[in-house]
This record gives sequence, C-alpha cells and structure tokens, in this order.
Amino acid sequence: MAKRDYYEVLEVHRNASETEIKKAYRRLALKHHPDKNPGDKASEETFKELSEAYAVLSDGQKRATYDQFGHAGLEGGGGFSSGGFGGGGFEDIFGDIFGDIFGGGGGGRRSRGRRGDDLRYNLTISFEEAAFGLETKIQIPRHSECEACGGSGARKGTSPKSCPTCQGAGQVRYQQGFFSMTRPCPACSGAGKVIDDPCPECRGLGKTKGKKTLSLKIPAGVETGNRLKLSNEGEIGSQGGPPGDLYVVITVREHSIFQREGQDVICEVPISFVQATLGCELEVPTLEGKVRMKVPPGTQSGKVMKLAGKGIAVLQGYGRGDQLVVLRVETPTHLTPRQKELLNEFAREGGEDIHPMGKSFFDKVKELFG
Repeated sequence: MAKRDYYEVLEVHRNASETEIKKAYRRLALKHHPDKNPGDKASEETFKELSEAYAVLSDGQKRATYDQFGHAGLEGGGGFSSGGFGGGGFEDIFGDIFGDIFGGGGGGRRSRGRRGDDLRYNLTISFEEAAFGLETKIQIPRHSECEACGGSGARKGTSPKSCPTCQGAGQVRYQQGFFSMTRPCPACSGAGKVIDDPCPECRGLGKTKGKKTLSLKIPAGVETGNRLKLSNEGEIGSQGGPPGDLYVVITVREHSIFQREGQDVICEVPISFVQATLGCELEVPTLEGKVRMKVPPGTQSGKVMKLAGKGIAVLQGYGRGDQLVVLRVETPTHLTPRQKELLNEFAREGGEDIHPMGKSFFDKVKELFG
C-alpha cells in the first residue's frame, strides 16, 4: 500500500512551523499511543505512521529532501525502518515528546530527584501591623535532613547500595509491541538505590519531623489574602531534589474604630448637635495617635473631612493614603422636661430658616405633588 503524505498524517499544512508539527504529533500520538490502546493493532500502526512522519518533518534536512523528492528521496537515506529513525533512535524522539508524561526518555538516564512539597503558613496580624509592616519570627513544622544518617536513609556506618534490578539507573526497560520503553524501577521506586540496613532514627526515609524558626519581614500595606513567598523554605526534596517553597498567607484583624478602603483609612466620629451647629475643635484618633481637627459651624451629619497622608502605605510603592473622617451628628435622647422646653422654644424662634436642607426638600415635594 502506498504511503500517505507525511503532512496529511500529522494533519498540518506544508508550510507548518516546527512548533506546529511538534504540537500536532504530540496530540495525535497521545491519542494513538499503545499504552492507551492495548491490543489495538490499528492504533499501533497509526502510531508507527505518526512517528515516521514526525521523524522526517522534525528534521530540517530530511524535510527539505521530502518536500523536493517525496518518499522516494528518503529511500535508503535514513528514513523510517524497524531499526530506527536515521541518526537518532525512536527513544530520543519519544523522550523529547513524552518524557514528562510517561516518565520515559532513552539512554538509561537516571530519574531526577523529587522536589519537596510547598508549605502554607497562616499568619494573623493587627490592623496597625498591616499598615506599617513588622518583623517577626514564625515556627514552621516540617521535615529536615536526618542528622543520624546525613539524609542517606542508611544506618550510620553503612550506605545505600545500587539497585540490582535497574543497576542503579532508576529505570527499567520493557517492550510494548513494536516499541521499547522505560519506566521507573519498581524495586527502588526510581531512586536507583536500595537500603539493606535502614537508619533507626528516620526508618530509612532520610528525613525527620521537626520545626524551624524563620525571621519574617512583613512589608507595610499588606491586606488579607496577600501571600509572601519564601523560596526553598518548604519541605525538603527526596533523592537529592530541591526543597519546596513556603507561602505565608496574611489575615488582618478587624479594627474597633478604623476601616480600610484601598490605601485610605475610614473613621466615623460622633459629634453632638451643638458641636455640629456652632462648630468646634475635635480630637480625632489616627493610626499614629490623636490629632486636632476643626469642624466648621453648620456641619451636616455624614460630612467627610480628610487628613492627608494619615492612611496606609502603598504596598511595594511610595506614599500613603489619607484618613477620611466621617462626622456623624447624634440626635439627643432621654431629654429632661427643661431640655424639651428649650428645644421647642428654639424651633419656634428659628422657624424654617435654620433648616435650609429640609426647606429645600419640601419645596421640591410641593412642586411634584402640589
């Protein structure tokens, strides 16, 4: 049967880039891989055809020859055969495309050490600490290298031995139909070594549970949900792999009188009816202590006054927000008879002239409803 066009096999255009060809091969090869279709001869043949097409089109020189002369130009010149793909074996291509999925890769390469797990630490801080930052210490429960065996997992005075099953490679080769593939050695779990006499302290793990104290600098301006990353402060790796990272997740406690809105601080301050009417000088709390602020006569409830630069620092930036003071006029309650009498006299004396907002509102009501 005549061979199909290689571009047709990989479902790409003739001007497809190297990246497009690789992506197409990966997609189709995953679909037809023998491991996913055990016993399916059609899929095995399709996978063989895909690999043959990729071996040619991924090689610039072979692709140029194929584009000019077709299949005939490759006969006897390094095309696909049961013995390999030209200058490089099938395992080279297989390892490049599928190494991260099937743990494959030719050449008897040792498996790499496993990276340690990332850790999370929840840290709760005060409103003021979030505003100005702080330096503190935290204690992290995590594993550390076993001191008794130096992390080898073997009893002191002994050492791990090369795995007899994989000869220390960490991988074993097996046949899957037409193809030869590799997988982690089941005897040593890919470590390449076995321990005959485990360390009694860590039971052969090479690590023990413990705690580590870390100094931590929280920058000014953080808020709930922010994360700080401490590289290489997570769990230790295995088989010589690097440690993971530590993520410190911030929670800011609510404040009794302050609220945050971006970089601004909101503070509601109650004032009396007399203070709002006649004006006054108030002592207002801020994050850095009390300041005096003048309230003009005739102030209405809800009026916002700004204290510039009294807010929260910009995280990893410059400057600070403001403090916004919201004035709340309190209506007097539990009046004595004399106080009620004075207020009634006050109302009769002033009439509508002392309530400009109310007069304006009711004038508009009359316009609407008559």
